[in-house]
Amino acid sequence: MADFIRNGFLLGLGAALAGKEKLQQKLNELVEKNELSKDQARQLMDSFIEKGQNQTDVWDEERREQMKKLGEELSLATKDDIAALKERISVLERKLKDPQE
Repeated sequence: MADFIRNGFLLGLGAALAGKEKLQQKLNELVEKNELSKDQARQLMDSFIEKGQNQTDVWDEERREQMKKLGEELSLATKDDIAALKERISVLERKLKDPQE
């Protein structure tokens, strides 16, 4: 499962890099033809990067939700579950050491 997610991430990253390179190339062509100023090209590029980052944040949140749901479906222990169990074990160990507690 982890390999599947990793491969999907790498595929998306590769597509994003290829898309960024194509966009940069197209913006450079427009600047050379004086159809865009360098500032306009930079602003467009920044805008696309910001939108990409926002989408990445959305995907990250969706991935976290999917992993949480999968963990629940598989009945995996959460960090809170483990912390509660550790606390119970500590209490029991103290009771074993000092039964009068």
